[in-house]
Amino acid sequence: MFICFEGGDGCGKSTQQKLLSEYLQKKGIETVLCQDPGGTPLGCAVRDILLHRDDLCIDDRAEMFLFMAARTQLVEEIIRPALEKGKFVLSDRFLLSNIVYQGYAGGVGIETLGSVGKIAVNGITPDLILIFDLPYEQAVKRMTDRGKKDRMEQKSERYKQLVREGFLRYAEEHPKLCIVIDAA
Repeated sequence: MFICFEGGDGCGKSTQQKLLSEYLQKKGIETVLCQDPGGTPLGCAVRDILLHRDDLCIDDRAEMFLFMAARTQLVEEIIRPALEKGKFVLSDRFLLSNIVYQGYAGGVGIETLGSVGKIAVNGITPDLILIFDLPYEQAVKRMTDRGKKDRMEQKSERYKQLVREGFLRYAEEHPKLCIVIDAA
C-alpha cells in the first residue's frame, strides 16, 4: 500500500506520517518512510536547491522539473522496491504537491504537470492521499518556532491560500483517492 501525506506547510503531515508508521509497525506491518523531494542522494541535493537556495530565482517550470527529477529517483530507488517487497510506503508529499504548488498556485498548466508527472512516476501512484487541511493563520502560528523559513515558506500569503484551495479542489475532484483531514 502506498499512502501519501499532503497539505500546506505547518499542517502536521510529517508528524502524522511518523505516527502512522509507528502504529503499523506495532501491528507487524513493515513500513518505509520517504520524503519528496529527498530520500536519495539526488533527491537530497535537489531538496537543498529547492528549499534552501533563496539566492536563486527558479521559474515554476524549472521548479517542476527539479521536483520531478528527484521524484523519479525516489520512485526507482525507494518506493518501487519497497512496494514490490510488500511493504507499506508512507510518503511525505508526492506528485499532488507539484500539481498544487506549481499548478493551482503557480503558473504551470495542470495538464503539463500531469503529463510530466506520469513520466516521472513510471506507473507508481498512491493508493490513498491524506490531505491535512489547516487555515493559513493557524499554519503560520505552528511554524513560528521553526527558525528561518525555507524558500517555499517565504512565498506570499496569497500563494499559500491558493495552495490550500488547490489541495481542497483536488480532493473534491478525486473523492475516492483523497481524504481531507481537519488538521486544526
